[in-house]
Amino acid sequence: MRQIIRLLTLICLGIATACNDDRTHLDRILERGELRVATRTGLTNYYEKTPGEFSGFEYELAQHFADTLGVDLNMIVPANLSEMLTMLDDGRADIAAAGLTMTPERQQKMRFGPVYHEVTQQLIYRNGAKRPRNIANLGNGQLEIIANSSHEEHLIALQKEIPDLSWIPNHDADSQELLGLIELELIDYTITDSIEFAAIQGSYPELRVAFDVSDPQPLAWGLAKGPDVSLYREVMRYFEQIEEKGFLDKLIERYYGHIRRFDYVDTRAIHRRILTHLPDYESWFMEASSVNNFDWRLLAAIAYQESHWNPTAVSSTGVKGLMMLTRATAEEMGVTDREDPYQSIMAGSAYLDEMRKRLPERIQEPDRTWLALAAYNIGLGHLEDARILTQKNGGNPDRWSDIRENLPLLAQKKWFEQTRYGYANGGEPVRYVANIRRYYDILLQHENINPIPPPVITPPEGPSQALPAAL
Repeated sequence: MRQIIRLLTLICLGIATACNDDRTHLDRILERGELRVATRTGLTNYYEKTPGEFSGFEYELAQHFADTLGVDLNMIVPANLSEMLTMLDDGRADIAAAGLTMTPERQQKMRFGPVYHEVTQQLIYRNGAKRPRNIANLGNGQLEIIANSSHEEHLIALQKEIPDLSWIPNHDADSQELLGLIELELIDYTITDSIEFAAIQGSYPELRVAFDVSDPQPLAWGLAKGPDVSLYREVMRYFEQIEEKGFLDKLIERYYGHIRRFDYVDTRAIHRRILTHLPDYESWFMEASSVNNFDWRLLAAIAYQESHWNPTAVSSTGVKGLMMLTRATAEEMGVTDREDPYQSIMAGSAYLDEMRKRLPERIQEPDRTWLALAAYNIGLGHLEDARILTQKNGGNPDRWSDIRENLPLLAQKKWFEQTRYGYANGGEPVRYVANIRRYYDILLQHENINPIPPPVITPPEGPSQALPAAL
């Protein structure tokens, strides 16, 4: 199919440019069969989730764009931001997709695609140190930032009003490495983007936001400037299409929808238990992962949410063990001892897989997993009630972001009287899934992922199509 798409596109372009021997930028991409995208590593950009399986907001967006062109994707990770921008100019990269802030200075050097998100620059410091109140109140603290970044551009502008403002530009480190230096108390401050810090704060429980350094700023893909606008026009058309189809909203929800207020005590606790408790059960999570086709770190995140990896945990309602199985579920899954961690892990993962399989086949990932988790927590019947309410209220009954807005209605008489299974504490599965997604992020980051990008990457699933009724 990809070869057919590429061939048809080339034929169309050939007809359009028959009288002109000069190939456009888009022509060259289609002829070589590869889109080259410069990016950065990290959960919000590009990382290796499991060996050979890549993920990240920018990666999925770029992969989907490559699919629409009928070409392969080559993700390139330059040594630093300066090299990334240079790669656009010399043609080694077609697009820079790395959470780039659209600034007036950068607009003079490159062409930006449509805005797809926005961020605020924030000053980060370490818990226990004196919190600065504004950018002019850093005292003798050492501020280190990424060289040639939008953060440095903003500081240069501020320096006109605050002549004493100073910083150290780092040409080698990325945001995550600078945050690590603050955690180790090797520097005092850095500046990072709000969504990036919110996504990775779980890995740096001692770090805090002191204040916003800037107003909200737009994010967009960067392209080389010049008279050739063929690729730019294709990017503009692509973003218009994914906005209309809801693919962009779905992707934003997948990566940022679960980010909530930072819980310092809880985050410190999971970091301790990753070292003290997780090693005892890690091999069993991996075994359950291979049997039931879940990422083992997701299973570990579920177990942490359920019991904090305590195999003898018991709740007030009588659920018990590492995966907090009810007596009925344990019997159904053949468990003879709910406090046996191996039995609990294998049964819990098998039961979650059963919830996933019982959902309508049309529901795509990752919504399918989030819905299965909600069913694991509240029951498949109550989840189906929430899906029907979601559809009645004009939402998508197969999309987690819509269902989680309607689940709390199951606790309101006006709504649960309309359902088959009646009252339920619908807010609980919303918190449950959000917590698991946050713990999962922490476990992913704990692997200290540093991917080596391959030249060709298998494409992910495409956007959702029109959906039939929930039932």
